[in-house]
Amino acid sequence: MDLPLGVQASELLSSQARIWNHIFNFINSMCLKCAVQLGIPDIIHNHGKPMSLPDLVQALPINKAKAPCIYRLMRILIHYGFFTKQKTLENKEEEDGYALTPASRLLLKDDPFSVTPFLLAMLDPILTDPFHFMSEWFQNDCETSFEMAHGRKLWDYVAHEPRLNTFFNDAMASDARLVTTVMIKECAGVFEGLNSLVDVGGGTGTVAKAIADAFPPMKCSVLELPHVVADLEGSDNLEFVAGDMFEAIPCADAVLLKWIMHDWNDEECLKILKRCKEAIPCKGRGGKVIIIDFVLDNQKGDAESNETQLCFDMLMMATITGRERNGKEWEKLFLDAGFGDYKIAPIMGLRSIIEVYP
Repeated sequence: MDLPLGVQASELLSSQARIWNHIFNFINSMCLKCAVQLGIPDIIHNHGKPMSLPDLVQALPINKAKAPCIYRLMRILIHYGFFTKQKTLENKEEEDGYALTPASRLLLKDDPFSVTPFLLAMLDPILTDPFHFMSEWFQNDCETSFEMAHGRKLWDYVAHEPRLNTFFNDAMASDARLVTTVMIKECAGVFEGLNSLVDVGGGTGTVAKAIADAFPPMKCSVLELPHVVADLEGSDNLEFVAGDMFEAIPCADAVLLKWIMHDWNDEECLKILKRCKEAIPCKGRGGKVIIIDFVLDNQKGDAESNETQLCFDMLMMATITGRERNGKEWEKLFLDAGFGDYKIAPIMGLRSIIEVYP
């Protein structure tokens, strides 16, 4: 068979390899999930120095007949930068040992900024199965492919399935710890002059607790659905409020929406923003809405960050009715909700801090 007219053999082979790499991207994710579930990052970390393959195999809770496969698992994870090889001295002889990288340090179970709960949640079949229904979803009138996969909407599933509710809250809390630490250190000015703040959809209160601790005079509240906050206790300057952000938001100087808006379509976001506007004082009295979210066209431009944002947009499309937005789309939401001014600061890595004023 002849090559297509004008196509070089090298181009054809390169295109095939590119497609194959995309086909097999899921293998990278699942190998990383396997390493986390086997405890490999923690085992290497606890070893205290680069760990040889025999030592790693011996420490792993595996069928030792499958020991040769650990080398193959580690090889692909080294290729993707999750581990590295370094020389180590074993029995007075130098040999290769496995060591952590900055990325795999974020997979340590007890690291305060661990992303392991988020990884396990996002790669659970509950959230990956909907992607098998995407092409069919495009051809019917079902609201999401999540609903096609599981027979109900994500939020209904979360409310009635304890396992999903737990790992969803754990995932959000793990992300909140990292983001809040950076925010308080680098963006403390956002909270200056505020006497009160309500964290809308704040989960189990990770963000609000950190803000309350960092700014003791400030009164902080967490507004969440009843099943989320049922057993949670507050403190002197932190309280948990059961409610629905579409119905009412407690009054405060500022309303915080961390990674909330991208969960909802434009009509739903307008309802949330209007409730926020009702809850805060006028701009002259310091009222504002603080949004932590993606702004698609507002990053410095590295390809990896852009890819992450686009993948999140697909996750929103597959699982709920939300979407990621660019600057113009954010502006339209704010103006349509009756706000008069806003500013976007792309200082939170993948996400930006948006301050919106009445």
